Amino acid sequence: MGHTPQRARSAEAKHQRERDILDAARALGSERTVRAVTLTDIAAEVGMHKSAMLRYFETREQIFLTLTAESWQEWTAAVCAELRPLESATPAELASALARSLVARPLFCDLLAHAPMNLERNVSLDTVVAFKRSVLRDVASVAGELRRLLALPEPAAADAVATATAMAGALWQMAAPGTALRTLYETHPELTHALVDVEPRLTAILTALLTGMSGE
Repeated sequence: MGHTPQRARSAEAKHQRERDILDAARALGSERTVRAVTLTDIAAEVGMHKSAMLRYFETREQIFLTLTAESWQEWTAAVCAELRPLESATPAELASALARSLVARPLFCDLLAHAPMNLERNVSLDTVVAFKRSVLRDVASVAGELRRLLALPEPAAADAVATATAMAGALWQMAAPGTALRTLYETHPELTHALVDVEPRLTAILTALLTGMSGE
């Protein structure tokens, strides 16, 4: 009984330290891109030795996978809040809403590409299971709004959400915003074909997909 307050304080301190680590990784990832951020970078930002960080997260990838799950939850809440009041919407309108909301979240787009390629591959299987279950709940929430507005069958609606997020991640990597590659594409006329404007490209892809799925 006498030790309960101390345990509570310890749990609170641990949670705060985890939050500090996640916030540091988010800031660095937004500034430098996820690929460029190392565990040492995050530790330095928080003021810890990287070996001490292993008491809170098993790997660098778990830190960013946690941010990916949080970003999914934030994006899902925002999209559902935008779509829920609507009584009707066209495929083009829904495509625009999805694309716009994704492009407005650069770090999420970056994380969406890295999650299946490497973040899920250097964490425990239990971590992967928890992450996948969380994402599936988010996909189901957004898919539910697409089903309601376009009368899509459940598998098609879930596929549309998966396609939207997968394409956002892929197109974001192709666009390479804020990187030396982007500068190269912009300054060499012969490479301008490599320039990708993510939002209109994603909107066009999703419009075609949702139009086909809805039979309009």
